[in-house]
Amino acid sequence: QVQLEESGGGLVQAGGSLRLSCEASGRTFSLYAMGWFRQAPGKGREFVAAISRSGISTMYTDPVKGRFTISRDNAKNTMYLQMNSLKPEDTAVYSCAARVVGPSFLTSSIISEYGYWGQGTQVTVSS
Repeated sequence: QVQLEESGGGLVQAGGSLRLSCEASGRTFSLYAMGWFRQAPGKGREFVAAISRSGISTMYTDPVKGRFTISRDNAKNTMYLQMNSLKPEDTAVYSCAARVVGPSFLTSSIISEYGYWGQGTQVTVSS
């Protein structure tokens, strides 16, 4: 198992940028494909981005394509989400997760395939 902890959230004006971090415990981080998800007030959790265990493959939900970049540094047991050109509709609690189902060299947007979750970090974008 892995323990995940997000950081980097905060309040930012529309058009600004934030970089979220997800730090994992243990020495098995590099074995997992990872993902970022978000949940806005009154909404269900939605997929944001995913990355394979090596970082060579990435996937994004359409609303964030061209604005967000997912990356990872396995030597630091850390995954990142660089968020640029932020919009008010990006406001949500952002959580990182480790995929436990399926090949780890592939990415997935299916929430049920992720088994380990961080507690989330709040991102608020003002207009």
